[in-house]
Amino acid sequence: MTEDDKFEGRMNGPQFEPGEKDSLLMRLVYMILIAIMISFAQTILGVVTLIQFVLMVIGGGKPNDQLAEFGTSLGIWVAKAARYQTAASEVKPWPWTELD
Repeated sequence: MTEDDKFEGRMNGPQFEPGEKDSLLMRLVYMILIAIMISFAQTILGVVTLIQFVLMVIGGGKPNDQLAEFGTSLGIWVAKAARYQTAASEVKPWPWTELD
């Protein structure tokens, strides 16, 4: 399995839509919470980006694999959160569902 296949599976793999939709009021609550979490994720991404760059400078251009994988996972989470926020999906991101 290639890295592209792994990414595609995590991003577009089966997601089980919930049986019932949330009420519009509950969806608004979730949307506000997820918006706050997305903002926090952006801050974390900025910090991880800076750390990765410093490590690359020190390591002669070689990225840290764990930070790179974390960045991929964070990006997938943000994408799933955005799908819920824009009503493209009824699946809420972690912590309401499993983290891929």
